[in-house]
Amino acid sequence: MSFERRAFLRATGAAFAALAASGCMRAIPSARAAASAGYGALVSDPAGVIDLPPGFTYRVLSRLGDTMTDGGRVPDNADGMGCFDLGNGKWALVRNHELSPGADNGGASGAAYDAMDGVALPGGTTTLVLDAATLTVERQYRSLSGTIRNCAGGVTPWGSWLSCEENVSRAGGRIGKDHGWVFEVPASAAGPVDPVPLKAMGRFNHEAAAVDPVSGNVYLTEDRDDGLLYRFIPKVKGQLAQGGRLQALVLNGIGDTRNWRESAVRTGTTLAVRWIDLDDVEAPNDDLRKRGAAAGAALLARGEGIWMGEKELFFACTSGGAAKLGQIFRLHLDQSGERLELFFESSHPDQFNYGDNLTVAPNGHLIVCEDQYTDDAVNYLRGITPAGEAYPFGRLRLKTELAGACYAPDGRTLFVNIFSPAQTIAITGPWLS
Repeated sequence: MSFERRAFLRATGAAFAALAASGCMRAIPSARAAASAGYGALVSDPAGVIDLPPGFTYRVLSRLGDTMTDGGRVPDNADGMGCFDLGNGKWALVRNHELSPGADNGGASGAAYDAMDGVALPGGTTTLVLDAATLTVERQYRSLSGTIRNCAGGVTPWGSWLSCEENVSRAGGRIGKDHGWVFEVPASAAGPVDPVPLKAMGRFNHEAAAVDPVSGNVYLTEDRDDGLLYRFIPKVKGQLAQGGRLQALVLNGIGDTRNWRESAVRTGTTLAVRWIDLDDVEAPNDDLRKRGAAAGAALLARGEGIWMGEKELFFACTSGGAAKLGQIFRLHLDQSGERLELFFESSHPDQFNYGDNLTVAPNGHLIVCEDQYTDDAVNYLRGITPAGEAYPFGRLRLKTELAGACYAPDGRTLFVNIFSPAQTIAITGPWLS
């Protein structure tokens, strides 16, 4: 957390008065309004983990250091995650671990993309196989090894998880290979997959991915203050390893969506988009975003979680907006062409603060994981209604972040990761009430 952001959050109310004049500010919800938009006031958790609304409960499925089926230990820094139906009453959770070289890899064994001093790099994924009826963990094991800082990713319609490296280390010294790639992990994989980097999807500070089930195109976010939104058009739908074209989003007349200096994009505004092809996408100089911006691509403020809805996708920009507290964009995908909408922009820390991973709930609301690390940080699961009203759904009582929110195939359970010490929890309750 930078000094500049801490200073900003301690600024006087005069700063927020300026936001009201900007046209980007939504009304700060009262406690009553927030409760009416969501599921009610949060109930204190006697275990001191996470407070939830009345009628909702959670259980811990997996913890840091648990012995896994393959003999390894559950690694730390649990981040992005997807849930899959394996059939025969079984579900799989594929879970990222955002670990850097030198961290404990949990005793990972088997195929690994890269190693340091003969030891597999600690990033990658673990897979949990659950009984769908009881949520009992039947097996958990390493499914991707040897990568760095696997932050988020995304589910595919064909039953795999796209795990994204938020790191652009180059080969040299103690690291053997270039990093900054997307890796595909089938949910059905029973052990470590052959770690093949999908290089045509670009080398950059990857965050998350979402696949349009109609076209097969993959949309990718980049966690940088001057990041872009990318679109990968595969040569063969559903076969990403066959290669394809990488593009960047362009908004005619608007080169900067961050609203830091001026309100270039207003909440509720819908803009026509086009895409430009990018070259040299393996970007040995880590300059893909800079070359894209020079060609007209629109800048985004730390693009993070991205998730498909119904003919639309939502993505979070963690530090976007006039208050630098976060934005959520919606990309409409329909026959009339793609259009980008600024769906939500936070104007106050109590409303929404540094949204990261997100997912779409069964009732159409968004569930967003906050990722703030101020001195007095309290991270929430925030709900946002289709009308753009934010409300607290869960309050994390631990000094860490929430990540990896995703729903079970039947929509009755929300799975969430607690980043560190790593825990994966299952939240059940009256989602559709």
